Parts: sequence; structure tokens; C-alpha cells
Amino acid sequence: MAASNNDASKSKVSETVAADNAVDGQSTVAPEQAEEEGANGQHVDNIFQVTIKLPHEPFQTQVMLSMQEQVQDLRASIVETPQTFQYSCFHLEHNGQRINDFVELSEVPGLQANSELTLKEDPYTEKEARMHVIRVRELIGAAGDRTDTMHGIMAGLSLHDTIGQGQADKPTQDGVEQSVLGDYDFKAPGSVKNLLLPPQDPAPKTVKSISLSPWNPPPYHLRSKGHLLYLQVTTNEGEQHHITSHVSGFYVNKSSNAKFDPFPRQAPKDFTAHSLLTLLSKISSSFDPSFRDLLEYNAKKDLLTIFQLSNAIPANPWLVPAPNSSLTVHQADLARTQESYLISGVENTETLRDWNEEFQSTREMPKEAVQDRVFRERLTSKLFADYNDAATRGAMLVARGEIAPLNPTEAKDAQIFVYNNIFYSFGADGVGTFSTEGGDEAARVAVGKDVLGVRAVNNLDIQGLFTSGTVVVDYLGKRIVGQSIVPGIFKQRDPGEHQIDYGAVEGKEIVADDKSFVPLFAQLSKNLRVKKHPVWDKDGVRHELEGSVETKGLIGTDGRRYALDLYRLTPLDVAWIEAHWSEPDKDGNSKPKDKDYPHRMATLRPELVESYGRLKLRDYIKVELAKKSEATKSDDKEEANGRTEVAEESKDNSESQEAKEETEAAEQDRVDISGFQFSLNPDVFCGQHPQTEEDKEEWAKDEAEVRAVCNHLSSEVIPRLIQDLKEGEVGFPMDGQSLSSLLHKRGVNIRYLGKIAELADNEDPRLQALKKLAIQEMIARGFKHFANSKLRHVAAPFAPACIAHMLNCLLGEEANAKPVAEIDSSLRSMYPESDFSFEKMSPETLKKEIKAQVALRYRYSLDSSWVQPAKRLQLLREVSLKLGLQLETKEYTFTKQDVANGAAPENTAVPVANGQVTTSSKKKKGKTASPTRAASPTPALPPQTFHADDILNIVPVVKEASPKSFLAEEALEAGRMSVAQEQKELGQELLLESLSLHEQIYGVLHPEVSRVYHALSNLLYNLDDKNAAVELAHKAVIVSERTLGVDHADTVLNYLNLGLFEHATGNTQAALKYVRHALELWKIIYGPDHPDSITTLNNAAVMLQSMKQYHESRLWFEASLAICEEVSGKQSINTATLQFQLSQALALDKDMRAAVNRMRESYNIFNNVLGPEDRNTKEAGSWLEQLTQSAVSQAKQLQDLAKGRLRRVHLTGRNPIRPQASIGQAPAGSIAPSRPRSATNQVDQRSIEELLKYIEGGNSPKKPSTKKKTQNPKRRTQKAS
Repeated sequence: MAASNNDASKSKVSETVAADNAVDGQSTVAPEQAEEEGANGQHVDNIFQVTIKLPHEPFQTQVMLSMQEQVQDLRASIVETPQTFQYSCFHLEHNGQRINDFVELSEVPGLQANSELTLKEDPYTEKEARMHVIRVRELIGAAGDRTDTMHGIMAGLSLHDTIGQGQADKPTQDGVEQSVLGDYDFKAPGSVKNLLLPPQDPAPKTVKSISLSPWNPPPYHLRSKGHLLYLQVTTNEGEQHHITSHVSGFYVNKSSNAKFDPFPRQAPKDFTAHSLLTLLSKISSSFDPSFRDLLEYNAKKDLLTIFQLSNAIPANPWLVPAPNSSLTVHQADLARTQESYLISGVENTETLRDWNEEFQSTREMPKEAVQDRVFRERLTSKLFADYNDAATRGAMLVARGEIAPLNPTEAKDAQIFVYNNIFYSFGADGVGTFSTEGGDEAARVAVGKDVLGVRAVNNLDIQGLFTSGTVVVDYLGKRIVGQSIVPGIFKQRDPGEHQIDYGAVEGKEIVADDKSFVPLFAQLSKNLRVKKHPVWDKDGVRHELEGSVETKGLIGTDGRRYALDLYRLTPLDVAWIEAHWSEPDKDGNSKPKDKDYPHRMATLRPELVESYGRLKLRDYIKVELAKKSEATKSDDKEEANGRTEVAEESKDNSESQEAKEETEAAEQDRVDISGFQFSLNPDVFCGQHPQTEEDKEEWAKDEAEVRAVCNHLSSEVIPRLIQDLKEGEVGFPMDGQSLSSLLHKRGVNIRYLGKIAELADNEDPRLQALKKLAIQEMIARGFKHFANSKLRHVAAPFAPACIAHMLNCLLGEEANAKPVAEIDSSLRSMYPESDFSFEKMSPETLKKEIKAQVALRYRYSLDSSWVQPAKRLQLLREVSLKLGLQLETKEYTFTKQDVANGAAPENTAVPVANGQVTTSSKKKKGKTASPTRAASPTPALPPQTFHADDILNIVPVVKEASPKSFLAEEALEAGRMSVAQEQKELGQELLLESLSLHEQIYGVLHPEVSRVYHALSNLLYNLDDKNAAVELAHKAVIVSERTLGVDHADTVLNYLNLGLFEHATGNTQAALKYVRHALELWKIIYGPDHPDSITTLNNAAVMLQSMKQYHESRLWFEASLAICEEVSGKQSINTATLQFQLSQALALDKDMRAAVNRMRESYNIFNNVLGPEDRNTKEAGSWLEQLTQSAVSQAKQLQDLAKGRLRRVHLTGRNPIRPQASIGQAPAGSIAPSRPRSATNQVDQRSIEELLKYIEGGNSPKKPSTKKKTQNPKRRTQKAS
């Protein structure tokens, strides 16, 4: 009980501790310990138990410690153990000596196993009293729901703990319990109810309210007497108590709402205690039992699902419960408005931070020793998380117009702001910097690329080169850039002194080249493959620069060297620009249709430059090897000529020659690549004019190199990607997000979506699926750009109406061909500057706009039927994620018929007044399923798909630049390599070490940690550590749900993996729940029949067989085969393999005739494709023969089967369950489909007699000891590493 209480409460306790501790209830491994663990595995000896003497009951407690921990870690574990919850303001003593809170435990003299430490309560300061009140409020569940300005509704939601709750009681069929998958409909569209938590029981209430009293803060004369705060508490019994927070603790005072008397009450009500928690239990008899109930209630949940996110921005679901749902009840809580005072004091100075100084001083921390690196990277990760959070909040205020600009007289787009020590500007061309590159469009792209550039530089971590903290926020149609303030950037310079010290100043007319930047930029350029090259200023003076002329260097007034404007780290995509861009006309005429791309900032992706670099290196090695073999041949000739003269030395020569040949053979494969160089000039095609012939020649070479990279992209990279997806070599993308990240990994820009859709316009079903996905992504992006252009000029109160109207025009045309914008006419006149042109929009005009956007940005012309009726929900999801929308969860009606059917219940909703659900019975109503959203007070709404009230919230979409931890990545890579080299124990140790580093550096709730959980669970599963794999798979699911999204593509893959691992540990019933949930999510994200779902359906069928659900299993094999026939064709080997499996399933389901037919089809395909001599063909043939014979004696088998002599069967000799590959990656050990050799396509290694004997009631078939893999339809089997 103690442990679970600890876990439960921990989620609710202070964030500060949360950031520094591991989540599983134990303190984090200190950096030194981590190092020692890796070095000699002796960390276990350092952990021991000590006794802590307490001033109150139970008077002592035991704690486990490690010598490498800080005293702070020990304090944290005391604060979070149930029997010591009450202590927050104390110090520890050992042998009568006070222990310093900021040292390591190893520095405490005489501390050893079974030592006794004494806990001494300290007097409170005002800050500690405030923190104690916050902590107690959270601990006892008295803090109401927080309406956070940045995090959306239900931010960081996890569905993990509630999977399968509604499917607990399945009816039995024929005495056999129906499985979780019994009522699964393969063809039904996705249902949004799968993204919603089931109704939850409310948490037990411990007190009615606890807040600061109206008498707070204490007057001067009482401050000097030690009064810190005044509180008021209403207990569950309905009594109100006024409490004084004093330096000595808390006591009940004589004040009332009308009278101020903050001194202690007389006996018998003279309640006093050092901790507020203890005082509450004294004044309320119901407090202790209800607090225990609360701890038990919290203990039922997985700790990770309720833990606060402190190192990452939580994922905001795009569908959320209605405002009057039991899940989002808005409670009265006076202290909610007082929290900012409780957290940061009267002056609010405790939260103001000098972000730039923090970033740069963290970067300057030592990084020689491992523990230094852990500490530095952990601090960096936390700092970036805090900064991203603060910058996003400020950007939202700027977008809403809540902050006054520093230059209010200038145009809106040119205005700049400072808030919370962060500098904000708009991602628009307010001052004409990009006038020749495409204006606002170019500026918008540049700031997006700048974030990626800053992240690249942060990842390189070059000593002495600094960057400013950078965040780009898209919110309400505006793009806002938040940067930490570089000291000296606003400084007025003397005449003749430039604002910039390296790179272009004021356009490109002046070029500065401060020599102190050369070594720093040289390191940067070497890593990013940027070539050192000359540029020329307006006077034709030549300057040698290490980076692009656009990349600036600034020496701050703090003496540090900063790299700014990092949006041009790679060259322009000249092929695209020459094909689709023309310079703006001086007379302002419009551009020709085929050359009107909106901006000139089309650069190549760094991944492409890297892959081309590897290609060049391969060519270089080939040339070097050829040279070496030539050299050895010529040496042989010379030696043959020379040796004729010296006959007597022949014996020695022959011996030395043999030795020489051996060493040469070894050297033959080694090539010295130090001479290899590949870098690109990022300033070609950017208006530079070389002066000398030599420069012109060099420049022409640079241009040719960049053209070669562009050519590599269009002729090699994109076609290869299409081919890989066609052949099923890599995981198939599920949605726009996974498609975009797949393209980016391959170095393909999103502007090539049109080309990808054209190349995928092929009969092949997989390519048809890719084409549909690419078109859907182009429509969603086109809509996003158009919607942003409208939202930018709409005042915030009209944003929901604007979005709802545009969604009706996009998706609700069938429901209402003439949708009406629901604008509040009473507010309209108050916003004369707002642009209401959106209300004139009709579905036709919107379609025209989106077609224009897609043609403009992706060079693709959409045909008339471009929104697929079956994919409306998917398109709605894509649009919502791109614009940051949070819509009410309900089944949206896209046709007239649906609207007519669904209109009635919509008006029966519970009306909402002032955010309170007006219900007569408090208890019962909250527990029913979420009622439909209330109708707005306006007259009856027109029958259309979306209403303004359906848009519950808009959240910011954030791009940030936090670097990865190289230390954690190195450990992970080392572990992987050890496992690959069969050093399993060392590999496992390194993998767990990497996990510990990831958790320490990023905190547990972070997308990087979810990826490492996923990777490790796969590796440990292959190392046969199945229990550990299951545990990590559970964590991977929860963390990805909370940081990436409950319906993110990675979350789906994590659920599928979790299902496989649960099945492997014998927990098949739970496994099927997770598989079902993943399939339901898949329908929402992609729709039914995703090409990769063949593997999942197959796995589910095998799981059902293991549970003896033979009939159901057969249905799942049939569903898998149906998709396989559609995707791979009816005559493919994949289909034949599945026919074979299905035939066995039919035999088990007592349908021998169908089994024979399926086996015949399988045999025919193998015979036609592989020929009669192939082992697969022969095997299928002999199976067919035997099954045909046994079909004749079906009656006997039916009798035997009815006698229930069936045993569990492993249907095929292969590993029948296959992990799902990540999107865009091939599974380990995959076998290419282009080589269907007999060995790879071995269908089954068991004798037919065994299975038939088994079907006829004999013994269970035995698996042969040699396991041969087979080629899996769609996904090749994963070899155990």
C-alpha cells in the first residue's frame, strides 16, 4: 500500500521535485552512479537503508539511499512518502550535526548502513509557507481544474488505463466466451468515441475549499510577530475555519468573515500544528478517511498517466469532451486566481528569468567527465522546456493583442514586443527585408527554417559559438517568433560601425568579416557540409566567408559570439526555382502562371545533402580501390622485371612477397578517406557576381555541384522512395504527419508532394493509397494556408465562427450547400477593423481557393472529386492538427440524411449557464455519459455540419530548437551494436544505462523517452526478456499518448507492439484489447484497410487461435487475405502464403471443403509464380492431397473435433507473430520481395500427417527444431537479433 500511495500522490505533488526524480517512486540515479554502473556494475553495494527519527507519529521511518545521491534526493523521498507527507520545511541531522541540503550523501561524515538521521522541523519563511500551501492543496485534491492559457483542454491525455473498460462483459457463444474482437467491424468507418475517456468517478473530496483569506496579507505590525499568510478552510462538515500561517506553523485563529483577530483560539478549539496537513486532520473528523480514499483512488491509475509534464509540451487532443461533460467540469475554486501570488510572491519577481544568460552559461558548463555531461544536458533539456513554455505563452498574448508593442507607430507586421525577457516579432516581412525573395511568404518560411538552423547548431554544440533561444508559434493565423534577447542587439552603434560583425549587413550591400568568427564558423560549416567561398559587396570587394552570406555573426556586449539568421545552411533548390519562380516585375505585373511560386526560399534539406555526401564518398572509395588494384598490378610487373637479375635472392623474395601479399590483401579493403571532401556553396544562384576568371570558374563548379544534388533528388531519391513504398519495403505512412516525416528523413521537401502524387498515379493499390494520402495532405495544407490568411485579420471572438464556416464549406457541402457563418451581430460593430469577408465564402469559392493553393505550392492540379467521401473524418483531423483546433467530440454529420437523423438529439442537451451544468441531482448527472453540447442561446441554428460552438478552443502550434542528448544516444547506439555483435549481456547493460540516461536528462514524460522505450522494448523482446519488454511497451504507449497525441501514428505502433508482447507473456486477452484499440485508432487516422494492417489482422488471428477461438480466428485471416488481395494482387506470393494459413484455419474451424479450396488456390499461385519444382509448391501440393483425402472422411473428423480433443496449435513453422515496422523503416532482417527463393518462401516445416492427425484428434504437432523464416505477406519476419 505504501508504495502505491507514494506513486499516486507523487503525481500531485510539487513540480520541482518531479523534474528531478525518476517516476517509479525511486530517486534518480545520480550521474556518478550512472557512470559507475556502466563501468563495473557495483552500484548495488552503494544502496543501503537508514532510519529517520521523526518528531511526530510514527516517530521513525526507513529510507533506502545511495551514496551517490544528493541530500536533496533524500529530502524528496521523505516529502513523498505517505507517512511523512506532512513535512516540507525541515532539515536533517546526523550525530547532532546539521546536514547541508546541497551536498552529496557521500560527503556526510560517518553516514553508513543503519545510521540514524533526525528530522528537525524548521521555522517557515513566507516563501516556504506559500509553497507548503500549494503542495497541501494538490496533495489533498483541493486544487480545482486549471484553465491554462497555453495547454488546451485535456492536454497530455492518456487513454491507456481505460482501454477495454467497456468490453469487460462479453456474452458467451456456444459456451465459449466471446473474445474482445467479437463485434469488431472491419469495414465500419472510424468512430470518434474511441478518442474519448469513458466517464470517470469523481475523486473523493477531502475538504470543500481551501484558499487565502480576504484578510491576507498580514499588516506590518503582525508581520513582525511572525504572521506570514491567512487562510480560510471549509471542511466537509461545512464548518469554516480561519487559519494563521505563522513562522512556527499553522493554527486556527479567531477571525471571521466580518471580524479580524488572527490570534489563536481558546481551548478546546486551540488547534495548532507545524504542518497544514496535520491541522486539517485535527479540525475535520472526515479528513483522514477521505484522504486515505483519495490516495487509494489515485493508486488505481498508472503513475505516468497523472504525472505532470515538466520537460515537454503536452499533446493537445483535436477532439475533446463537451464543456458540460463529467470529464471537464469547471469547479468553483477561489484559490485558482491566487495561485500566481502563491507561486511567485507579491512582487512576482521570482518568475522573471534572464533567458539568454541562462542558455549561454549552461552551454559554458564543463563537459569533460560523464557526470558533468549528464548534469549539463539535464539542465539544458529543462531550460529549453521552460523557455519554450514561457515563449509560447508570450506569443499567444502578442497574437491576441494583449501586449503593447515597442514601436506602436509602425505597421502591424513590423511591430516588435518584449515580454518576460523574450523578444517577439511577426513572421512577416514588415520592413521589406525579403521584398525580392517573396515578401511575407519568404519571411514566414525563413523563420521556420531559422528554428531548424538553430537546432542544428545547438546539436553540434560548438565551443564558443552561441545561439539565442528561438521558438516559432503559429496561433490564430499569425506566425510569431520569440527569441531570447542577445545583449547588444538593440545597442545604438557609432557612425561607420555595423550592427553585424560577420556576414551581410543591411541586405547584402555591406559584408562584415570579423576574423574571430572564422574558426567558429569553420567548425559549423565542416559539420553541415558548407563550403568556404567568396562573396562580393556592392563595391565589388571580395570577402571570404565560412558560411552563407545570410548567416550573421554578432559579438554581444557580454563578449560572446552569436550566430543569427540560420535559415540558409543549405543551397537553394535551383531546379525548383528555375522551373517555378520568376523575379517580381518592377511594374508590379502578375507573374506567369507556371512561374508564380510564392517565394524564393526553396532550399534543399540537410538530409538530402548528407545522403548525397554519402553517395560521393562511396564513389570516392570505389575510385581509390581501383587505384590500389592498378598500383599492385604495376608493382607486380616491375618486380617481375627486376628479379631476373638477382637469382640468389629469389628464396628470400618469395617469402617476403607472400607476407607482403597478405598485408596488401588486408590493406586492399582499407581506404584512407581523410582526402575526401564534399561541401556545397549555399550562396550560388543568389545574385553574387564573381569578378576574376578564377572565381568565375570555381563558381561554375559550385553551381554544377548544387545542380547535381537537385538532380539526385528528382532522379534518385524520390523514385526510390516510391519504389520502396510500392514493394512494401518500409512501413507505409498513416497520415499527413507520418508522410511528412518520412519525406523529411529521405531529404524530400514537402513542396514535392505534387510530384509524389503524380508518380504514385499507378495501377498498384499501394501506390493508389499513397496518392490519396498525398492529395489529402496537399488539400489540408492548402486549406491551412488559406484559413490562416483569413484568421490573421479576424478578431479573436470571431475565430470559432470563421473556422466553423470554412469547415462547412470544406466538408459539409452535402449537408448544406449554402452554409451560413454564425457571427454574433451584437459584437460586430465593436470590431470595425476585423475582416468579415469569410462569411461570403461558399463551398465553390473555397474549393477554388484550395485548388489555387495546391497548384501554386505543390504544382499539382486537383480534379473535381478531390475530397473523398470516405475520408472526411481524416481530412478534418489533419486540418484540426495543423490549425491547433480542439473540436467537441461527436459524430459529425457530413450528409443531409445524417443531419436530419442527428438534428433531434442535438437540441435536447442540458443548457449551460455561466459554465455550470444546471442539474438537480449533483451526484447522478456527472456519472452519465457526456450529454450532447448545449444549444447556443441564439434561435435554432441552421442544419449544417459544424457550428461555431463546436470549436471549443484553439491551441498554438509550436516549432522549437531544443537539442538532443548525445550522451544518451551514444549509450543507446553502443547497446544496439553490442546486441548485433551477439554480446547480449553487455548490450542489455548498455541499453538499460541508455534508458537511465534518457530518463535523467529528458525527464520521463518526453517524446525522446517514448522513442527509447519503444526501441528498447523491441530489443529486449528479441533478447527474450519478455517481461521487461512488456513493462517498457506500456510506458512507451503512455508517454507517446501524453507527448505526441492519443492518435499519433507512433502511439498506434506502440499499441500494436504492446499487444504482441502481452501475447508473448501469455496475456492474450489483454493483448487483443490493445490490438483492437490500435485498429480503431487506425480507422480514425487513415480509414479502414491500411496496407500495413494485413500484418496486424494476421497477428490477431494467430492470437485468437491460441485462445481456441477458431471460428473468429478464421474471420480475421479472411479479412487479412481480403486486404492482401487488394494490395498485393490475387496472384502474389503474399496472397498464396495467406491462403495457406487460411486453409489451416478453416481446417481447425471444421470446414474441410473450404480448406481444400483455399489450399488449391495457394498451390496454383505457387505453381504459376515459382514453378512446380519450388519447395513451397511441392509442400502446398502434398497438403492439398492430404486435405482432399481427409475432406472425404469429414464425418469422422467432425465427430473427433466435437469430442474436444483439440490442443493448442502453432500454425506455421515460422515465427507467426510479427512486430509492426515503424513508418518509413524496414523491419530488421527483412527479405526483399524481388527474390522469392524457395528457402525464403518455405510455407510450413511440419509434416502434413502431424497436423491432420491433430485435426482428427491426435496429439499436438511438434515444431521442428530448425526454425526457418518465411516471407510474410506485406511485412517480412523480424529475425531475433
